[in-house]
Amino acid sequence: MARRSPALLAVVVALAILQVASAASWLREFTTDGTVRTGYDASGQKVMMLNLDRSSGPAGFNSKEQFLYGEFSIEMKLIRGDSAGTVSCFYLSSGTDDWRDEIDMEFMGNSSGQPVVLNTNVWANGDGKKEHQFDLWFDPSADYHTYTIIWNPENILFKVDNVFIRSFKRYADLAYPSSKPMTLHATLWDGSYWATEKGKVPIDWNRAPFVVSYRSFYANACVAGGACHAGRDGWMGKRLNGAEWGTVRWAERNYMRYNYCQDAWRFPQGLPAECNRN
Repeated sequence: MARRSPALLAVVVALAILQVASAASWLREFTTDGTVRTGYDASGQKVMMLNLDRSSGPAGFNSKEQFLYGEFSIEMKLIRGDSAGTVSCFYLSSGTDDWRDEIDMEFMGNSSGQPVVLNTNVWANGDGKKEHQFDLWFDPSADYHTYTIIWNPENILFKVDNVFIRSFKRYADLAYPSSKPMTLHATLWDGSYWATEKGKVPIDWNRAPFVVSYRSFYANACVAGGACHAGRDGWMGKRLNGAEWGTVRWAERNYMRYNYCQDAWRFPQGLPAECNRN
């Protein structure tokens, strides 16, 4: 979640291309917090494992670089069994101030047998509350799946494996993450107050430790401090085509749990402006 002031200054940021492709070396791109372990999966790929228990507190890893636009993906295997109350994340954020920008993929834990909910959200200049939530249509704890954020000057796209599920479009007169470089984060934390059934089901610490595994991080992005070549590998100008809009509609029709643009109770003074334009 994110925040920062709408004072649109001409911010000059020098940019450079970062590409991270090596499964053996990607861990060096991050610092860590909390209980984080590394190992290898059955195929020999390097894996980062975040561990959460009552005494350890939250865990995470954070990119050493800051980015302004790019394509970011990672493979995740979520918590097995009852994960109610936990939140596992893959997201970009410009900081912790009241005016930060942020782009979120948050996986809200479940009681055994219930679907894991993926919460996607965008914050710009501290304006958030733009959630689309989806029940995942597979068991995300049984194997690794790929989660992708594409962020460019036109739109923000969210993808699960090869399926686009959301497009957040930029409008010239509305706040959009466009001037603040962001750090990439992956975190696992106790979201009992919010995550599962709006906080009705807290963490059962008797099931700890909770473990989320990450592997195969990939970034093709602009990095603060060098030059960025627009159009690199297609992400800079990427917009959804007709078939890709079809997968978004499929996800909305079959798996959407919450759409902020349909929550008039939450916005008594009127829905956010972009809701009437999409």
